[in-house]
Amino acid sequence: MGLGTVTGAGATTTSLEDLIERAGGCAIVDGGFATQLEKHGASINDPLWSALCLIKDPELVKRVHLEYLEAGADILVTSSYQATIPGFLSRGLSIEEGEALLQKSVKLAVEARDKFWDEVQSIPGHSYNRALVAASIGSYGAYLADGSEYSGRYGPDVTLDKLKDFHRRRLQVLVEAGPDLLAFETIPNKIEAQACAELLDEENIQIPSWICFSSVDGENAPSGENFEECLGIINKSKKVNAVGINCAPPHFIESLICRFKQLTEKAIVVYPNSGEVWDGRAKRWLPSKCFDDNKFELFATRWRDSGAKLIGGCCRTTPSTIGAISRALKRSF
Repeated sequence: MGLGTVTGAGATTTSLEDLIERAGGCAIVDGGFATQLEKHGASINDPLWSALCLIKDPELVKRVHLEYLEAGADILVTSSYQATIPGFLSRGLSIEEGEALLQKSVKLAVEARDKFWDEVQSIPGHSYNRALVAASIGSYGAYLADGSEYSGRYGPDVTLDKLKDFHRRRLQVLVEAGPDLLAFETIPNKIEAQACAELLDEENIQIPSWICFSSVDGENAPSGENFEECLGIINKSKKVNAVGINCAPPHFIESLICRFKQLTEKAIVVYPNSGEVWDGRAKRWLPSKCFDDNKFELFATRWRDSGAKLIGGCCRTTPSTIGAISRALKRSF
């Protein structure tokens, strides 16, 4: 576990590339984590969001991971999206306690993956792959919990070095915990993408990673910067293996995949939300044009055929959504 590369047939590939190949050319990422926690009755209306369950109900965290594995997920994303050391300190926890919770987010996902894999191997003809665990690293805006991961407006005081300093220790702790890959999520601007890419080099990270942007207009990063600029930064990094979009409305996804295909040779990952819109200030979901599971099932093959190598769901999607994506992709390869 945690090895970045696998060697075979005289070539070296990353564990991520190997999984994509085993999955028939397109692997399945899990779905909305907080959404499923809430379905089980967890109250997470809190600046720590889903990370609150690392403190209050770790068994529920593991249960949700298992539900996504049963639905067909090839990649589990840890519950560390909004788990940051400054965030834990603001709740009165010590640095050591905060770091232990970050490690726990990886440990719970790995335990769920290993338990599930041990069980399914005894089932003849099962269609599951041994899942990879991706340690989630949410944007600086996610830590602020003010909706700025959907605006990219961090202000003039937030420099490249400040963003690196913010992410560095969390990155180190998560990597030490032994995930299979890293998932930088909901990145809203070029400067944070640059900070993440440079950090991977500075820390000499040896496991695969992806960087996902959000988008509120279907054409640009939330900051208004175009993706040509943003991907130009990422294309220079040998440490970033995939790039894409998460937590954007699903009706943006097909055109964004086509755009990204023109801008990068890296694998493309997409895991949109259901199409509902989150009001970061009012802290509620606004009704809007949204996809149900049937639409995800229909569009998953279109996204794959457009060039996506990793497909899943984000906010307001569930194991049922991932089951629909899994059925569509597994019956068509």
